[in-house]
Amino acid sequence: MVWLALSLRRKMLPLGFLFLALPLSISAQSPGTSNHPWMNRSLSPDQRASLVLKEMTLDEKISMLHGTGMKDLSPISPLAVHSNGGAGYVVGVPRLGIPDIQMSDAAYGVRNSGENGRYSTALPSNLAGAATWDVDLAEQYGALIGRELRAQGYNMSLGGGVNLTREPRNGRTFEYMGEDPILAGTMVGHRIKGEQGQHVIGDIKHYALNDQESGRNAVNVNVDERAMRETDLLAFEIGLRESDAAAVMCSYNRVNGDYACENKHLLADVLKKDWNFAGFVVSDWQATHSTAKASAAGLDHEEPGEIFYGPAMKKAVQSGQVSMAELDDHVRRILRSMFASGVVDDPPQKSVVDVVGGFEVAQRAAEQSIVLLKNEGAQLPLNASAIRSLAVIGAHSDVGMISGGGSAQVDPPVGNAILPPGKGQTRWLEPMWFPSSPLKAIRAKLPRANVQYDPGSDPSSAASLAKNAEVAIVFAYQWESEDMDLDSLALPAHQDELIAKVAAANPHTIVVVESGGAVTMPWVRQVNAIVEAWYAGSKGADAVANVLFGELNPSAKLPITFPLSDADLPHPTIVKPPVKSTTQSGDPDAWKKIAAGLPLFQISYDEGLKVGYKWYDAEKKPVLFPFGHGLSYTTYSYSNLKVEPGKTIRASFTLQNTGTRDGAEVAEVYTSLPAAAEEPPKRLAGWSKVKLKAGESREVVVEIDRQYLSVYDPGAHGWKLVPGEYSFQVGGSSQDLPLKQSITLK
Repeated sequence: MVWLALSLRRKMLPLGFLFLALPLSISAQSPGTSNHPWMNRSLSPDQRASLVLKEMTLDEKISMLHGTGMKDLSPISPLAVHSNGGAGYVVGVPRLGIPDIQMSDAAYGVRNSGENGRYSTALPSNLAGAATWDVDLAEQYGALIGRELRAQGYNMSLGGGVNLTREPRNGRTFEYMGEDPILAGTMVGHRIKGEQGQHVIGDIKHYALNDQESGRNAVNVNVDERAMRETDLLAFEIGLRESDAAAVMCSYNRVNGDYACENKHLLADVLKKDWNFAGFVVSDWQATHSTAKASAAGLDHEEPGEIFYGPAMKKAVQSGQVSMAELDDHVRRILRSMFASGVVDDPPQKSVVDVVGGFEVAQRAAEQSIVLLKNEGAQLPLNASAIRSLAVIGAHSDVGMISGGGSAQVDPPVGNAILPPGKGQTRWLEPMWFPSSPLKAIRAKLPRANVQYDPGSDPSSAASLAKNAEVAIVFAYQWESEDMDLDSLALPAHQDELIAKVAAANPHTIVVVESGGAVTMPWVRQVNAIVEAWYAGSKGADAVANVLFGELNPSAKLPITFPLSDADLPHPTIVKPPVKSTTQSGDPDAWKKIAAGLPLFQISYDEGLKVGYKWYDAEKKPVLFPFGHGLSYTTYSYSNLKVEPGKTIRASFTLQNTGTRDGAEVAEVYTSLPAAAEEPPKRLAGWSKVKLKAGESREVVVEIDRQYLSVYDPGAHGWKLVPGEYSFQVGGSSQDLPLKQSITLK
């Protein structure tokens, strides 16, 4: 078989692959549906799906189990002419009133909007969203994506990433929700809840343990059952419980020997049986590797084409290799999700995107996601009326702010801001800057000051400019993307040298970091203030300026730990395959090895339960900035902790704003389990984001689910509460916990 390495997106398909003609009953036109009993909205989604299923032919059932190909990635079915230009297109059953499924990547906004001549708002990255610790804002985030999907004619989102940050150099860290399963699962659940509230099919991905991109098609992840259930899988479990998501996307990698998309333990035993997941499992693009095995394991739908779930599936059903009951279960789940999410009763209608409304949500999300990491000597907020000269340096901050790449990339309406107008087309695996200029936003705050810009390409030149300014602001960046990993958490190019030289020239130096995750900072003691802006989206520059000049009091907290160095990570050197790339490796046998089920390399997560801050706590390693850390322009005090046992554990305490500015504090509750539990020193158990006026105090109550205090027992196949003494700690970060109380639980 001849293979073609395609450069635009994820993987490869055989050139000899052919689409078979589908029955004439499947067309782009939909007849009236008044006589269809499944259109009775008083029936449950399950009842409606069962009624439709009884009327479907075998070919109609097969047609719902696969996509129709993707531009520049796979052979295209003639029916794909009705695609909306998104990542996936599934032919519906018009004669039964079942619409097509139009899928779009939508990690932090609708991707490929340019394909259909539309505009999309770029929200801050998912990790930035997690930094808000604000579930209401997460729902607004999801609702905006849902509205814009519908306005562009899509009815399914391919967003909702929740893989934990086991490997912080992962190129998709920015697409996910951090290192703690309770925070990540809760935030992604509310994001999906917001999306599905707009009548689109929501999707949580990448299930599971797709925690790095290097060799993602070939790697076998080894992890024990308890560690898996208490970390990565717990985030998915919580996310599904919070959202009732209609779909789950299985990942590329193997887990304990089997590909995730044909892993019976993950799909059938855990997802569908233990968690009672009623939706459907869709493969990541070209992550399907078999027909009968994948079907029996619980994979319901193949994307983007029909290698295994088209003619091969029909043949398997006709030969008895796949039972009709198994096939019907796949189809029923897809139909049920379509009814449950509202895409049948309320199909999307293309309309004009509310650009202004999108900007408002994007800026609010960005403002709430910016983390003030350091503020020595109250360098921030800047006093606009007192500043006469200011230097803005680096990171193309004269024209834009960087974003994350790959399938998450949202196309700006005028293209890449660092290229000439009309010449800035976005490309796969190339850095892209949104036209949101920090220099312009800062100058707007300082109309009477001398604000100068230096690109930072020559550290000595930048230092000279900084020396003659009252304040220097250095913008630094680190780009991440799907299909790649970082070699190191260090800032690329010469940015560390740049910051050090500017700080030596000007004692009032502020650093704004635009990154997809943690970065190392060898210059941390040389600068007064550090602001983490993440990938800040369409209105990032205005949000950053509002924080720098105090028009907004920062309240975000880190959803990941910033380590001192790569050497402190559980795996100091990122594990990569023995070839450069799976698809373009130069190894002529690479794909044969994958197809034969022979893993090219192994990763063992022998750190087990110790993910993120749990690793640093257990190993007693100091960090640069701890999980949950984030400063404010005001101060808070904690007192009067009282922990009461019950069906849920109730932790109450007094929180007071002891400063002179209104603000919002994320009050975090951690617990240490009895020694017999053999757990890391502490785990996040709950939190509350509380708005307080200057001087105001309030009693805060955090109710803690007992599962969050439990351990997973593989032998008993369930969660258990280990009897003994539980210590509860409350404060403003994982390493700033002034309140402590212990209780005994049975």
